[in-house]
Amino acid sequence: MLLVGCARPTSLVAELAPRSLKAVNLEETLSRRDELMMAYSMTSYDAKNKPVSVVNGGWGVVTVQKGQQLDLSAAGPDKALPISLELPKNGRIVASLVLIEVDDYNRAKQMLDRVRQVHNIVAGPAAFLITAAEVLTPLKYVAAGLAASGIGLKLVDQFDDDDLLGQSSVDLYEAELRKKKQQLVHVPTVFTGQNLRDAFDYRLDYDITLKSVKIRPVRQ
Repeated sequence: MLLVGCARPTSLVAELAPRSLKAVNLEETLSRRDELMMAYSMTSYDAKNKPVSVVNGGWGVVTVQKGQQLDLSAAGPDKALPISLELPKNGRIVASLVLIEVDDYNRAKQMLDRVRQVHNIVAGPAAFLITAAEVLTPLKYVAAGLAASGIGLKLVDQFDDDDLLGQSSVDLYEAELRKKKQQLVHVPTVFTGQNLRDAFDYRLDYDITLKSVKIRPVRQ
C-alpha cells in the first residue's frame, strides 16, 4: 500500500501596520502644533476583480509639534494598531491610508471611537459599495470601507479638503507576491502641501507584512 501525503494548502494574509510619523513642518504655524488622526483600510478583490471583504483601522487624535517624530509601533496609548486581511487566490488587496489635521477635536474623537468598534473586524462582501468604474482615491477607499463595516460614516463629508494632509494606496497582487516570495512591503510616504500661508511636510512610513497561513479543512 502506497501512502501519499498531501501538504495542506496555504493562503496569504496581509497585515498593514503604520510604523513612524515625523512632523517636518506643521500646517498650523500660529499654534505651533497640529492635531492629527489617521484612518486606514484594506479591501480584497478576487481573481475576477470583484470585491470580497474589507477591514478598517484608525489612529489619533494626537498633538504633534514641529520636528517631532512618533514611533507608531511602540507599545502605549499612541500605538497605531495593525489590521490584517486574507489575500484571495489570484486576487489582490488595495491598502489605503489617509492623514488628517483635525479642527474639531470632539467630532474627530467621536468618529475614531466608532472606527475602533470595528477595528480589524472583517466585513463583506462590499461589492455594492466599491464597484464604481472610476479610479478610486485612497480617501474614497477608506470611506467605503467604513461604510461597508456598518458605521454609516461618510469620511469625505466629515472633513474639508484643507484638512486632508495626505493619502496613500498600495496594490498587492497575490500571484506576484508568491512568485517573488515577498514577505514585506515597506511604504515610505511624503505628504506636503500649502494651506493659506502655512506649508506642511509630514513623513509617514507604514509596512505591509505577508504571512502564510494554513487553510483548515472544512469539517462535515
